[in-house]
Amino acid sequence: MNGLGGLNKSSNGVVIGLVQLKLPVVETPADLAAQTARIVDMTAKARRNMGTMDLVVFPEYALHGLSMDINPDIMCTMDGPEVAAFQQACIDNDIWGCFSIMEANPGGMPYNVGLIIDNAGEVKLYYRKMHPWVPVEPWEPGDGGIPVIDGPNGCKLSLIICHDGMFPEMAREAAYKGAEVMLRTAGYTAPIRDSWKFTNQSNAFCNLMVTANVCMCGSDGTFDSMGEGMICNFDGSIIAHGTSGRADEIITAEVRPDLVREARANWGVENNIYQFGHRGYVAVKGGAQDCPYTYMTDLAAGRYQLPWEDEVKTTDGTDFGFPAPTRRFGGPQKDAAE
Repeated sequence: MNGLGGLNKSSNGVVIGLVQLKLPVVETPADLAAQTARIVDMTAKARRNMGTMDLVVFPEYALHGLSMDINPDIMCTMDGPEVAAFQQACIDNDIWGCFSIMEANPGGMPYNVGLIIDNAGEVKLYYRKMHPWVPVEPWEPGDGGIPVIDGPNGCKLSLIICHDGMFPEMAREAAYKGAEVMLRTAGYTAPIRDSWKFTNQSNAFCNLMVTANVCMCGSDGTFDSMGEGMICNFDGSIIAHGTSGRADEIITAEVRPDLVREARANWGVENNIYQFGHRGYVAVKGGAQDCPYTYMTDLAAGRYQLPWEDEVKTTDGTDFGFPAPTRRFGGPQKDAAE
């Protein structure tokens, strides 16, 4: 099915390239401009590397690095030069691209944003990371849900970011909304390697969905990112895996959304995304369609609380140098002029 990494593309296939981009240091607007140009160059490299490639995917933090710097001078806007450069790169190379920016949020903390841009330069997907990697990341939690779009060659495509993928509900939500291919971009470092691998596989298998996942790679002199580009088939098997840790390597594979659709329609045993909402359909007509999960009903009612809630030691970012927040989610932000 892999077609030699996409070299032998089928008419129903989507060829994905995962860029294990070298981890940068970005401290100034000049650094930001230089890293933007580097990503543009790597987009062109992806096209030269494989003429069959439909979608090139850059990791989270590809533009800003892992410093967690919220300096307004290096935050992006959707109408800024960085996004415009990525749009033009997709046009120039006739390729879809997935990119990462930290977006200014007047009056609040910046958003960690993922973008998917089509080969005509149109932003087709805009996603704000819903689960920042607390207590390390300062980003405002996303408020727009998980969008699903029509991607290259008609695939249903979604995007989550890094820590999002540790919550099975995120992949389930993407699949429930129709995603056949889910991207997961990340900046993870080596201690997360094992959990990265098995969650990528479980997110695929539990939802009969292809997952395509990639981290930053190499060292910025402080942090060491692991690369680990990884494409998993809908049965949880690994189609392609970047295990070398080589920075700027592009991991490629062809995936088949048509076979995802076939499995979702035809599988009986382990069709978990369907069976979740139709429990025990052998015994009762249509299966049980209630919600027996306390954590779901409590969360929906605004009363989510763990039995050990009062024992949790870390509940803000003060251990990592961030001030304790005072504003509730959804509450009014500070005036941008303050």
